[in-house]
Parts: sequence; structure tokens; C-alpha cells
Amino acid sequence: MADPSTSSSSSTSALALSTNPNPKPKPAPKRFIHSQIPAALLSNPALNAAISLLPSAYDFEIHKTLHRISASSARRAALQLPDGLLMFSLPLCDIFSEFAASKPGFFILADPTYGACCLADTAAASLSCDLLVHYGHSCLVPVTSSLLPVLYVFVDIRVDAARLAETIEKTFPDPSVPIALAGTIQFVSAVHAAREILSQKGYDKIHVPQSKPLSAGEVLGCTAPTVPKSKNVDSVIFVADGRFHLEAFMIANPKIKAFRYDPFLGVLVLEQYDHEGMKKARKNAILESRKAKSWGIVLGTLGRQGSVKVLDRVLEHMEEKGLDYTIVLMSEISPQRINLFDDSIEAWVQIACPRLSIDWGEGFKKPLLTTFEFDVALGYVKGWWEMESRICESREMDSGICKDGGCVGCDCGDEKPEYPMDYYAQDGGEWNSCYMKKKASGRNRVRAVEVKQ
Repeated sequence: MADPSTSSSSSTSALALSTNPNPKPKPAPKRFIHSQIPAALLSNPALNAAISLLPSAYDFEIHKTLHRISASSARRAALQLPDGLLMFSLPLCDIFSEFAASKPGFFILADPTYGACCLADTAAASLSCDLLVHYGHSCLVPVTSSLLPVLYVFVDIRVDAARLAETIEKTFPDPSVPIALAGTIQFVSAVHAAREILSQKGYDKIHVPQSKPLSAGEVLGCTAPTVPKSKNVDSVIFVADGRFHLEAFMIANPKIKAFRYDPFLGVLVLEQYDHEGMKKARKNAILESRKAKSWGIVLGTLGRQGSVKVLDRVLEHMEEKGLDYTIVLMSEISPQRINLFDDSIEAWVQIACPRLSIDWGEGFKKPLLTTFEFDVALGYVKGWWEMESRICESREMDSGICKDGGCVGCDCGDEKPEYPMDYYAQDGGEWNSCYMKKKASGRNRVRAVEVKQ
């Protein structure tokens, strides 16, 4: 037991210290910046010589990967690369096999990898791998949700940010003009570097949009940020070597003029998109599907494209409407495979990649809807042609639908996109596949429009 006198003395001292009128200022905490990667690994001359054989502009994060392999004592590891990087899979395997201290076995997963949604953790886990290294995409599937530890390597591509900034400066000589900057994950660092260069030259209205959980400036083929109307942005500079991801941004922001900067050629190109043609085709598919009595539900099995959570929601809608349905598992959806079902299915909804329907939907004999379009078809969300107003006045949400049923996906009070590109956005509609979804409203879901049967 403590001595009461000692305890009293301690309390008195503590009180005296706390009431000291002139306390000594506490020293600022020291910051220690260090690399977790061992110096011996970073300075290994043989390893660095092997790395030098790879393209110098591509950051494959070899040292980090080797350290992760060793730290996890991996006995087996799998490498997954998209088609554009698959040519580097064998050199990477050779380097890791030679310099990994634990000498693990390596597998190359060469199935099509279109995006981070194609994460092949199921295949890697079935091979008893201890680590999966996924190249070329950001962390769309949280590491806490994967079946084994996953290391994401973005493969940042070093480009001349100064040249990008100079091109923007020549195209937009007035620094007071609001501009948006975005790109694919490989070039996001160049986007931010160019923004910094331009800000030093007086360009203080450059907006780098973000659709969480993606990085600021990052755009996916199915998920793109909507630039707030308050930013007064008329043009976007999109850094990419193709236009697939840019098209998602254009769909989400149809009134913004889109320029694509090719980082390899160093040229700026004004891109166009047939918004009216796309929306007409999708409207026709939705209206045709409203006549269907028998539905097919495609759950994509390519990586993590298919979401069981979204499947459950689709099934709930089917039951509510009393529709007949069949669930079909398919790794890659094509008109040829869908046509094998002939007329036994009158309409389809696919839980895989929305761009399959948007880009190639007209190639299918039967309507092939996205999950957003499915909600429109069944009347849970108003179609863009059914909206009287697309301005949200109430700022109140009901399961991804504004209180007045006129817009989707957010409560910012701005003008809403007619066709949302929010498939993995945190604040997207209930139809999306986001793993880190914001808490849904407690109110009961209601249909935005009644559909006559």
C-alpha cells in the first residue's frame, strides 16, 4: 500500500507543476525519416545492375517488393500484370528468384487483367501463395478484403512534367482560367508535379478532382469524379496514352471540354465523345428490358469484378418485382456467349464491368444492362430522360437517390451527371461495387418512378 504522506506530497507537487505560471516550452518532437528497406538491399550492385536492364522510366519498385517478400517469409508468390506490362513478367521473375533471400517459387498470373477489379487473389490463394504482387493499378480492393496479402505496385511512369506544364501554359496562356487536371494512376505523379509548376507561375485555379477511394486526379474506366459546378471548370487536361479512362471522365462531365495529353508523344489532342448516341442506345436498351419477364444475371468471375453484395441487391429487386431470373457465372462476357442462351433470356443485367454495356451493348441481341441501368429499368431511379430537373435543392439523400428523385450519387447541391460513372465511388449509388461505402441512410428505399408492367 502506498504511503499516504508520499501520495499527498506527490499530489501537491503535481498541482504545483500544473499551475506554474512560466512553464518551460516543450521541445518540438523530432521527425525521423528513414527507409524500411535495408540499405544493403538498396545498394546491392548486382541487383541494381539487373534493375538497370528494365525501362528506366517505369518504376517497378523492385527493392520494395524484394523486402516485402523477405519480411513476409513468402514461400510462394504470384505476379499479376496487365497485358501492357506482361512482357516484363519474366525479367521480374528472374530478378526476384535471384535476389529474394527466402528463395520462394513464383507464379505468373496471365489471365486478362483490365483493371484493379480483376485482382486474382482467389487464383493466388488456390496456389497456396503467401503474397500476390499486382502491377499497374491502385488498391481498389482493400488489402483487408483480399484472400492473401497483396502488394500493389502502381508502376509509376516517369514523364516530363515540365513539358506537360509548358504545353498547358501555351494552350491556356491566361492563368486565371480554371482548369482540371487528371489522368491514369501511372501518370498521377506527373499531374501533381505539373500542377505545382503551374501554381508557381500564377495558375491558382487548377483543380485536381477526386472520387474517393481513388487518389486525387486518378480516373478508372468505370469511376470518374464529377467536377463541382462551383469550380467553373470548362476544360480538363487528361494525361494518358489512350482514351478509355478519359471517356469515363467525359461521360461523368459531359459539359467539360476534354484534352488528352499523350505523355510519350508530348502532344495535346482535343477529344470528342458521342454523348447523345450513347444515351440514346442505353435508353433504348432500358426501355426494351422493361418488357422482359425472364432475366439473366451475369456475375463476373474475372478476378473481383463480380460483387456478391450487388448480386444480393439485384436478387432483392427481382423478388420484389416478381420476375423470373437465372444466375449465370461468366469470366468474360461477349455477344457470342450470351447468344448461346438464345431467346430463353429476354434481358440481362451484368455485375462485372459497366463499360461492357456502355461501349459494346449494341452488339448484343438482348438488352445487357449495368446495375445502374437495372435500377432505372425497374423504377428505383429516374432515367436521365425522365428528369424534370437535375439540380439537387434538398441536399437530402435516400439510398443514393436525392429526396426529389431527380439526381443520383451525392448531396453537394451541384448539377448532377445524367449518366453516373461511380461504380467504385464511396459516395456513389447503391448499385455500385465500392468496398469502402459510406453508411447508407436508415430510411426505407422507395421507387423514384413507377414502371407499368
